[in-house]
Amino acid sequence: MRVAIAGAGAVGRSVALELIENGHSVLLVDKESRSIRPDLVPDAQWLLADACEMSALTEAQLETCDVVIAATGDDKANLVVALLAKTEFSVPRTVGRVNHPSNEWLFSESWGIDVSVSTPRLMAALVEEAVTVGDLVRLFTFRQSSSNLVELTMPEDSPLVGHRVADATWPDDVVLVAILRDKSIFTPDKDRTLEAGDELLFVSAEAAEDALSEMLAPKGAKS
Repeated sequence: MRVAIAGAGAVGRSVALELIENGHSVLLVDKESRSIRPDLVPDAQWLLADACEMSALTEAQLETCDVVIAATGDDKANLVVALLAKTEFSVPRTVGRVNHPSNEWLFSESWGIDVSVSTPRLMAALVEEAVTVGDLVRLFTFRQSSSNLVELTMPEDSPLVGHRVADATWPDDVVLVAILRDKSIFTPDKDRTLEAGDELLFVSAEAAEDALSEMLAPKGAKS
């Protein structure tokens, strides 16, 4: 997979390193010469150019990319990059970094954004996830499907503790995707039992979240 990343700062470089480690081809684009640091990501391609300009994106051969990630520190620039990638170069998938929460509403399909990543929201969710037991925490939103990646840490008094995954009848539009236990990740095999302290990851429709929370940790049962 070929991925272009607009913004070669700390965020862009970190994403590039992860993608390259997973076997993908990565191009980093930045208009600031001080950000062009091939020594930090030697296996990436580098381009000194303004990713908001058509000439730069043409030089980057954006039409050959499977994904474009707009990861600059400027929300306006990220929106422009994503819109050009989608409308002018027909890039199948775009990801936009949201720097300021007040701009999050702009990062939608109308601006060519398939997936938006809000650093403040994600950090807040991770803090909640780290300290909350028995409450559903929304980690990520899939805008195209109106679904969310949600997490719940099983309390000791959950009615499903000790039950097999196969014995649980999840609400409609809810899928259990992983179980985190003792720093290990398990697939939700039908014979695997649910234990107190398990972190359960679901993809869930927003409308089903209340029912899922009540099923796993009924409010009347919480200590």
